[in-house]
Amino acid sequence: MSSYSGKTIPVSLHILDKDYVVACPEEEKETLIASANYLNKKVKEVRDGGKVVSTERIVVVSALNIIHEYFRYKQGYETENNGLKNQINSLQEKINLALHEIKR
Repeated sequence: MSSYSGKTIPVSLHILDKDYVVACPEEEKETLIASANYLNKKVKEVRDGGKVVSTERIVVVSALNIIHEYFRYKQGYETENNGLKNQINSLQEKINLALHEIKR
């Protein structure tokens, strides 16, 4: 767990041909920049797709696409994690049975 110094710094971001200055904890600067770059990539994909015209709609559609990606990733991670838990439980049961047999 990281601890924040409490110091915020201004960070310049460029999204959809506009500049924004956002205050963020100094320790989070790189993550914020990476997030802004990812968002910028996604909004350009939507804009360049040509089906959405207004900036507001481009941003909303991009946000929905990003959230959709996140949920798909999260579901895959949880499914994988549950499978791993089941394998561990199965191994623990086998170990317990083997130990029980040894104690006989």
